[in-house]
Amino acid sequence: MVYDPSLIAALAARPQPYGGGVRVGHDSRTDDCNLPGSHGEHVLQSLFATGERAENFYRRQFTERLTHEMREFIARQEMAFVGTADAAGNCDTTFRSGPAGFVRVLDDTTLVYPEFRGNGVLASLGNILENPHISLLFVDFFDDLAGLHVNGRATITTALDAARRYGLDDDDRTSPGRRVERWVKVDVEEAYIHCSKHIPRLARKDRRDGPRPAAGDHFGVARARAGASPRDGNGPL
Repeated sequence: MVYDPSLIAALAARPQPYGGGVRVGHDSRTDDCNLPGSHGEHVLQSLFATGERAENFYRRQFTERLTHEMREFIARQEMAFVGTADAAGNCDTTFRSGPAGFVRVLDDTTLVYPEFRGNGVLASLGNILENPHISLLFVDFFDDLAGLHVNGRATITTALDAARRYGLDDDDRTSPGRRVERWVKVDVEEAYIHCSKHIPRLARKDRRDGPRPAAGDHFGVARARAGASPRDGNGPL
């Protein structure tokens, strides 16, 4: 089947009277169309005939607040994937980790995570400065084999201000031996499950076992810029 771009454009241009976007294919005058998600995803649900499955997922799995189970899940996690975008929509995804509980849940609509000294680029924080929309994906590869999406709006606060406002400090729950330079506060707007299908089960191992972790020019960028061989480090590419 070929999908006519003009049809997609026409559907996407329909009015969006509801906060989460209009459910394309429903009559907004008679049907309750106030469902989560973007207008674009609703357009494609109509086009690809997945609306009934999507609606079932929205009603059963979407929430605007962190449930008790979600809060406990986050408190057990040692890693998170963080997605941000600048004002033009250029995206960046990064990885954050620490001891279990390094992401703190303050209440059912607020969480915070720490920022440490890094490479100085500050890509994620720079995006947040331009565009506060943020997504966090927590995946438990070890026990639950499930994931949790948390989307919301982010603000940056200093370590001093976070200590004063929220009682946050540098302790073993954040990251032993590392000083928090600032915190990112996320006001939760939606949360939903990432199901266990295709999530691999991993095993924890001591970082000191096996080969040294990759560091430096692992992907050969500096070597490529210098015109060196990827095999022996000498000669042209």
